[in-house]
Amino acid sequence: MLKKKRLNKTYLVTAGPTHEKIDPVRYIGNYSSGKMGFAIAEQLASRGAKVILIAGPVALTINHPNITRIDVISAAEMYDQCLLYFSNCNGAVMVAAVADFAPVVINSQKIKRTTENFILELKANPDIAASLGAIKRKDQIVVGFALETSSDEEKALAKLRVKNLDLIILNSLNDKDSGFVTDTNSIKILNSEGVIFTSGLKLKTDIAVDIVNKIIETEDFILSLA
Repeated sequence: MLKKKRLNKTYLVTAGPTHEKIDPVRYIGNYSSGKMGFAIAEQLASRGAKVILIAGPVALTINHPNITRIDVISAAEMYDQCLLYFSNCNGAVMVAAVADFAPVVINSQKIKRTTENFILELKANPDIAASLGAIKRKDQIVVGFALETSSDEEKALAKLRVKNLDLIILNSLNDKDSGFVTDTNSIKILNSEGVIFTSGLKLKTDIAVDIVNKIIETEDFILSLA
């Protein structure tokens, strides 16, 4: 039934990594391909929703007319774009693997190799999901993602509560063929009570269907209380 529901709504979706510059040729980043975020954006759009897709540096294309793509590089840029658009959205799905830290100083010239150790001072990047969770209205939903390597469910649930999220999607690097780069994934979806859905290993496009179904289900419940 949920799969047939048309969405006359607008969602913000983040996808991919962020790159935090060290100098003109080096950066801090991660292995995120953006595939999961793009699949969720496509699934939302296919159901009639308008999607603002804020994408970090990825080698993916998207053509659905309901999707407006905004490309960013750094966590700070993604943060600014999310704050700019969130108030006009019904919800946000924070799929991007945002770098937690960025260099304090960005060198304007390439740093040359020396025989001595190189010390790089880092500063914390803004927590985008927590920032949106802090300002969301009662009629908005915020969905986060957690990638863990130990005590998975406990850590994901703590993140959901601290960041004031409605749902959190848990990926585990302990699950074979899930997480970054792959076309498949295995997730658990949690709300404030704990795990409400376990997917098993599936294509990310199929996982996107599961996630959007739970978003719609949760959103309908939230609106019934508003």
